[in-house]
Amino acid sequence: MAGGIGSRFWPMSRTAHPKQFMDILGTGETLLQQTYNRFLRLCPKENIFIVTNDSYVELVKEQIKGIETKNILSEPARKNTAPCVAYACYKIAQLNPDAITVVAPSDHLITKEDTFVKAINSCFKKAASEDCLVTLGINPSRPDTGYGYIQFVESKEKDNRIKKVKTFTEKPDLEMAKFFLQSGDFLWNSGIFIWSVKSVINAFEKHSPDLAAVFNDGNAVYNTPDEADFIAKAYTNCKNISIDYAILEKADNVYVRSSIIGWSDLGTWGSLYEHIKQDDQNNAVVGKNVMMYDSKNCIVNVPKDKLVVLQGLDDYIVVESNEILLICKKEDEQQIRTFVNDVKAEKGEKFV
Repeated sequence: MAGGIGSRFWPMSRTAHPKQFMDILGTGETLLQQTYNRFLRLCPKENIFIVTNDSYVELVKEQIKGIETKNILSEPARKNTAPCVAYACYKIAQLNPDAITVVAPSDHLITKEDTFVKAINSCFKKAASEDCLVTLGINPSRPDTGYGYIQFVESKEKDNRIKKVKTFTEKPDLEMAKFFLQSGDFLWNSGIFIWSVKSVINAFEKHSPDLAAVFNDGNAVYNTPDEADFIAKAYTNCKNISIDYAILEKADNVYVRSSIIGWSDLGTWGSLYEHIKQDDQNNAVVGKNVMMYDSKNCIVNVPKDKLVVLQGLDDYIVVESNEILLICKKEDEQQIRTFVNDVKAEKGEKFV
């Protein structure tokens, strides 16, 4: 999935060039390229499909050299993850009705790739053997209010890391997140899902029949020249809804596999902070000409040719990109989406 705009990474991530197409970690590869190369360890390149917005198709072709056009699924509108997943899975089902699929965001960090491959292969076996929906869960390290949480119950599985899902909770408040952490039976929801196309289509038909009807109508045209015209019309009939709300929170055949894969959704500047080298005052600085005085616990990301002098800051985000300067307390970074909406309303589209 590579169609989002990464608004919480504003002002670096912009509508015209969102974070999945950027090398925000300084590795020499964009997040999309890292994700694509990671999945080459799990399946051949002809089986990797990238779902993105119409406006990013050329960016995908530019960054994934040699990718065939038929492996890029172009969405005419942003309608969240449920239509994205439905489009891909209904299309793949016409190519191979017995396909086992993994759905993954293109902009996440996974540092323990060997462990990740092992975890996905274990989930593939589970998904191939029964009608079920599996998600990767991450052992929480802190009471983070920006993640979704999955509560599990013990169940007898060949892989003892796989548990039956009891409940999903989206972005709890701090007190609830602390309780989840202490209870020991909650995992972070990574947003990485594994299932057969048969199982997920069954789930759409049962729990989200409106979306199932929309994409079922395309069975005769998927993988033909008429597919693009069909999708352009289909998306006008899709509601904006996540796969979690459309299916996972309603289904009773959902499992989670706990995994320690060095994961971060890189959803916020605070989450990026943990993955950048820090100085002796715990400042994470990207920029060659930054001078810090009496400042600690900050994340700073500025152009390399910009001289920046900061004094007296504690636990702040300072970012300059695209002629925009953001200064925000780290603890208030969830407000960045609000800032973006306000900027769009008051200052115009050119700044977002």
